[in-house]
Amino acid sequence: MKLEDLNDVSVIGSGTMGNGIAQVFALHGYKVNLIDIKQELLDKAINTISNSLERFLKKEKITREQKTMTLNNIKTTTDINDIKNAQLVVEAVTENYDIKVRLYRQIDDICSPDTIFASNTSSLPITKLASQTKRPDKFIGMHFMNPVPMMKLVELIRGFATSEETGDFIRKLSEKLDKVPVEVNDYPGFIGNRLLMPLINEAIFTLMEGVATAEAIDNIMRLGMGHPMGPLTLADFIGLDVCLAIMRVMYEGLGNPKYYPCPLLIKMVEAGFLGRKSGHGFFKYDK
Repeated sequence: MKLEDLNDVSVIGSGTMGNGIAQVFALHGYKVNLIDIKQELLDKAINTISNSLERFLKKEKITREQKTMTLNNIKTTTDINDIKNAQLVVEAVTENYDIKVRLYRQIDDICSPDTIFASNTSSLPITKLASQTKRPDKFIGMHFMNPVPMMKLVELIRGFATSEETGDFIRKLSEKLDKVPVEVNDYPGFIGNRLLMPLINEAIFTLMEGVATAEAIDNIMRLGMGHPMGPLTLADFIGLDVCLAIMRVMYEGLGNPKYYPCPLLIKMVEAGFLGRKSGHGFFKYDK
């Protein structure tokens, strides 16, 4: 498939990453099918996208016509069979291997053999996911950064069987979306999260050990290290459940105790303190 022939994209998962990915594709003129299991999740996603576009409009980064076009380019559905005509599927569901595999086995039989599958996984092995499909040559990791509409980076991860054609197609597509694709090899956590998550995890250890308060830890990293936000605030923004899932993938995949998740992180997730999305993490938020 040539890049100019792509017009039908399906995004599975309408959460923080999924709705951001849908927004970016739709803003660049692609017809997007946004798919999730409940209509209320999809309605929330469209509201989030609309609010995001309105912020861009107020900053004069887009026009009113572009906002209208973007929203018109997105259709929502709870019927997974609506994916049948997709030329590209971008998967952005929960960071859980079993959930992703069940989904891929389902859509593998619905989609055309020519359809490319791109996973937005932030840590899971692409080769392992691709092996559960009939199209490992057309399977690739396309890891967007959060918030997707703002961040330029896309990590591209080729699996062992990913074809050169698929890799080149997704690289050129990323550039057309005004993103900067950076290719990394297929190791747990890739590069971004392999460096970021141990920093967040260590910040949580320092909080658990009483070295400093959450506010002090974040202030030191912001004011002393020039970080745009502190590691604990960032963890809340990402979602503590997501941070924990990534740490576990790296710990199990790399077998190094330095990736063991902090017990405080585990307890907070078990208690439902997930960060911004639950209203309470290391800090409190208005839901």
